[in-house]
Amino acid sequence: MKRGFVLGKFMPLHAGHLSLIRSAAALVEELTILVCALPDDPIPGEIRLQWMRDTFPGCRIAYHSDPACPQQPADSPHFWQEWTRIVRHHHPEPINRLFAGEDYGAELARRLAAFFVPLGGRVLGADANGIGGLSGSAIRADWWSHWKWLPEPVRDYYSLSVVLHGVESVGKSTLAQRLADHYDTVMVAEYGRAHCEAHGTDCREEDLTLIGLTQQAEIEAARPWCNRLLIADTDALMTAAWSQMMIGFVPDHLVCHRKSDLYLMLGADAPFVDDGTRVFGDPAKRNRFDVVARDVLKLTRVPTVAIEGDYDARFEAAKAAIDDLVASRRSPVAPAA
Repeated sequence: MKRGFVLGKFMPLHAGHLSLIRSAAALVEELTILVCALPDDPIPGEIRLQWMRDTFPGCRIAYHSDPACPQQPADSPHFWQEWTRIVRHHHPEPINRLFAGEDYGAELARRLAAFFVPLGGRVLGADANGIGGLSGSAIRADWWSHWKWLPEPVRDYYSLSVVLHGVESVGKSTLAQRLADHYDTVMVAEYGRAHCEAHGTDCREEDLTLIGLTQQAEIEAARPWCNRLLIADTDALMTAAWSQMMIGFVPDHLVCHRKSDLYLMLGADAPFVDDGTRVFGDPAKRNRFDVVARDVLKLTRVPTVAIEGDYDARFEAAKAAIDDLVASRRSPVAPAA
């Protein structure tokens, strides 16, 4: 059996890594990938480990995290002996082929009595503006510009999501689609509306729980397809507000989920239009619903920007808020690890 070995930090995993590993996997019968991490890495090692498991289910994935481990030959006179020991610990069987996209692979392969296979454009300095020129540090500094080189789990990690929040008939659906068109991305429609059109508006706890969970499932399913930014018509926090209004309490499932990066709280100053699925058209109930919706955002402490005015004013205010979010997250220190 031909056994191969690849190691790296994969911080983050990108197209260069995928090309190298897929090529390596085609050249051996068994491929082991060692994910190397340090406690203070900007992207936690456990996250990168899961990326590799999700992306390469046919490979053997190992993990090494030791703050005392030397990172460069200059760090220790025993650098190569230490890394030879680490590799043999995670791969006790003989290694036939060691794959790497950098020169260190030659010396490590020699010490492991393996055949060095230099893969990828970086070895020859080729394709500097494409896959061959990719580096983890450059991507971490500006993931927005490197989006096309990121695989699905890394896009899930970096993507930003914006949720429109507010009571009935404040223009969430129209604004969500307009924002998605403006940012050339996808939007997630409101599941609750489809549910009520199919089953009626007399919702019980089980209906509301299903609506909230389904909304969140659709948001997560759409993340890999978004263009850096995902726009959602609503999420389970709005279903929580509906629950408070309709059944007098909020099921735990509706607040225990992955929160979005920004919530746009649309004011109830928009004209009410009854399209057949509206429930709280009475002004007093509408005002109370608005208060409940705002309270849900306050209680969950999610980042919120209030959006009011006519439809064009709402669009401009929403754009400004989203642009501010993007600018803050494109900095080298974001997203938070």
